[in-house]
Amino acid sequence: MTVKISVIGMGYWGKNLVRNFHQLGVLHSVCDSDIKAKELLKQIDREVVFSTEYQSVLADKQVQAVAIATPAVTHFQLAKAALEAGKDVFVEKPLSIEVEEGDILVRLGAERKLILMVGHILQYHPAVIRLKELVEQGALGQVHYLYSNRLSMGKIRTEENILWSFAPHDISVMLALLGEEPVQVSCQGGAYISEEVADVTVSEFLFPSGVRGHIFVSWLHPFKEQRLVVVGSEKMAVFEDTAADKLKLYHHRIEWKNRVPSAVKAAEEVVAIEDTEPLKNECAHFIDCVRSRKTPLTDGVEGLKVLKILAQCQMALKDSIKPVSTVTFSEQKKRKYFAHPTAVIDEPCEIGEGTKIWHFSHIMKGAKIGRKCVLGQNCNVDQNVVIGDNVKVQNNVSIYSGLEIEDDVFLGPSCVLTNVTNPRSQVVRHALYEKTLLKRGCTIGANSTIVCGVTIGRYAFIAAGAVVVKDAPDYALMMGVPARQAGWMSRHGHILRNPDAEGIMLCPESGFRYKETEPGVIRCLDLDEDQPLPENLSAGKVYYDDLK
Repeated sequence: MTVKISVIGMGYWGKNLVRNFHQLGVLHSVCDSDIKAKELLKQIDREVVFSTEYQSVLADKQVQAVAIATPAVTHFQLAKAALEAGKDVFVEKPLSIEVEEGDILVRLGAERKLILMVGHILQYHPAVIRLKELVEQGALGQVHYLYSNRLSMGKIRTEENILWSFAPHDISVMLALLGEEPVQVSCQGGAYISEEVADVTVSEFLFPSGVRGHIFVSWLHPFKEQRLVVVGSEKMAVFEDTAADKLKLYHHRIEWKNRVPSAVKAAEEVVAIEDTEPLKNECAHFIDCVRSRKTPLTDGVEGLKVLKILAQCQMALKDSIKPVSTVTFSEQKKRKYFAHPTAVIDEPCEIGEGTKIWHFSHIMKGAKIGRKCVLGQNCNVDQNVVIGDNVKVQNNVSIYSGLEIEDDVFLGPSCVLTNVTNPRSQVVRHALYEKTLLKRGCTIGANSTIVCGVTIGRYAFIAAGAVVVKDAPDYALMMGVPARQAGWMSRHGHILRNPDAEGIMLCPESGFRYKETEPGVIRCLDLDEDQPLPENLSAGKVYYDDLK
């Protein structure tokens, strides 16, 4: 398939795109509002079409794709017009200057099934490609932190600050190396040449894994420096684009003698990389994506992630916003659980390893939460609440003092758990909270209500919307208002029916046998209630309707 590309903008960077697309044999035309660009184009190829009218490029049916290298403030309108005209789009960084605009471009490209690629050139640098391989292979060990310096005494812009001009490349590389997005962002800087246009910024990032990174960018620096350092537990890597040997490894380590640490330095190791031009690799990748219709490495989705982080940095830079998280970095690094930056964790409390606490949830001091629990958005865990391991709490659930929740319990969205039978605003009963016990493995359905002072038995199943006012036995299915027992449920959450001559009922999913050993008491004959499920039965594989 023959590909024909038009480059939009032949200024400081656009002329490099023109050169590379021409060398790759796909340059159809160049569009620039400055007629002087036509003379530059003639020096490259007199046969290439030149235009000052963007609409004429979009109307040209021979042009399959456009490469936009204009000021960042124009990216959205130019890219949007190209996508609406059915053209594939390569746009230099950043994707746009507004997150909402970037989101529109990504959705428009997906709806039209068009290629949208962002010019994050470092991801096509052979040294960065090799560095990413080393990180993925574990050659550096566990990554501890990384930082980037992108400094020069160069072109000073007034339409965008240094953050938007230099930092997108390094943010893109950090996301690619770590495979995760930061949960905390801060940025500081100064404007020395033009009012309110930052010439120097330092951005800091905290990632969910505990890795910390920072990016220092400046166009007021006495010499050019483009360096990325990745510090791992086993080795350290340095990518220095201005050096002859662009990628090096350092086998430095820490030795402990007499309980005192000392640094042991080792000789550097030069890593061999391909001798290819990053921009030509990037242009060739775009051409290949246009031909094959495959998703670019730095597609619109990746560009939007970078754009969102830039916007957060800009907000912190402009308004001096402090990091949202209430947990210090030292605490984040020591802890073994994950808490979203908007979550509030009051100390002291206990939260087990592997637990995840999501947006706008609040854990009050004195609470005890076990291992591998998940608390969704807008949840509250009150003082002195005890929650076991592997408990799943869906959105909008408040767990008040007086509740005890054993292992493997499921709390459905917006279920209500009370702790006073006769509440009055005028009567303070803080010392009279009633105990409610949710025993191992039970399910509390969405929008159901558990009136305090009851015990929900092991693996009992409270249906959605039910109101429970009395104890529920093990494996009971409780439905209605007020809730009444409507049958028995298996450990896998299926109604047990049709007992055989010996009174044995089978779970249709697991095949486990259940029997009412005495009136109102049911037991599993194949697995003790406190035993974990066998691994082959711990993941659901059949839809509920298929087993009705």
